[in-house]
Amino acid sequence: MVWLASWGLPMLFSWLKRRRRQRLLAEPFPAEWLAHLETNVAHYHLLTEAEQAKLRDRMRVFIAEKEWEGCRGLTMTDEIKVTVAALACLLVLGMEEHYFDRVVSILVYPRRLQIPHYEPLGSGVALEGKQTVDGVAHDRGPVIVSWEETLAEARNPDAEGSVVLHEFAHQLDMEDGEVNGAPLLRDRELDRRWQEIMMDEYERLCDAVDDDLPTLLNPYGATNPGEFFAVATETFFTQPLRMRRRHRAMYDLFRDYYHQDPVQRFPRRDSW
Repeated sequence: MVWLASWGLPMLFSWLKRRRRQRLLAEPFPAEWLAHLETNVAHYHLLTEAEQAKLRDRMRVFIAEKEWEGCRGLTMTDEIKVTVAALACLLVLGMEEHYFDRVVSILVYPRRLQIPHYEPLGSGVALEGKQTVDGVAHDRGPVIVSWEETLAEARNPDAEGSVVLHEFAHQLDMEDGEVNGAPLLRDRELDRRWQEIMMDEYERLCDAVDDDLPTLLNPYGATNPGEFFAVATETFFTQPLRMRRRHRAMYDLFRDYYHQDPVQRFPRRDSW
């Protein structure tokens, strides 16, 4: 009984989860979901057939295991779930069996939302008010996104960013217990490169923003290292050609972390 309490129950739950996922993946992919995927997610057309099949499988598990809620009068639909899930799962397509298990629920608002904003100014003085955002990520809490921005970005292959990629990049960042711009890295060499390259690139962006110079990365990334990682992730997936040209070391770093090479997908755009 002691063995069952300390080891048996976790093993049983893990086995039940695998069984549930296997049964789910044995079912055909819903035709209406495929229609939403092909209409709404431009990046789906950039994937190979094998990658598309893998993405569809990841999406089914992701959709089934999350709690979905429409907010501010938005009715939750399969179209919303498929579009959000496709982008979230694209992020971890190269990783082994990754379903953002720490994310329990996804809240979708019809458009941008306002959240409380607190900005310390020093000497005990701070500004308090509201900040308009496209999305929010909470550690072990919900991910919140705007449907209007999500759909517009997902349908546009030339979109320069993605709120879903951004917020789920934050979730990857949180997996080691800290929001510091460094996700959980089990490879020592990758961790060494990460510390060196990301610090240099972050300081480079901060200097450019301070000097009011144009940047490929969204200037919002200069807010802090956590936002920098999320912004750089957006650029890696949405503007890989430009990122590889202008930030080659960071592009190679992300390629090795995400186990994906988005540059190789973009030439296929001419075929769809």
